[in-house]
Amino acid sequence: MGQPKRKQSKQRSRLRRGANNFELPQVSKDPTDGTLFVPHRVNPSNGTYRGRQVISVKV
Repeated sequence: MGQPKRKQSKQRSRLRRGANNFELPQVSKDPTDGTLFVPHRVNPSNGTYRGRQVISVKV
């Protein structure tokens, strides 16, 4: 197995690890009932998309 020719700096290691941080998903707030949902998707709580009812949801 090959060996590194030089020591890797702390800054370089931290830059690499910093790029792997998990981010929270972006959410939008529904103007009708205030529930949170992923944008550009159907709201699973009430079945609306862009202000129109597209699926029926059992409540």
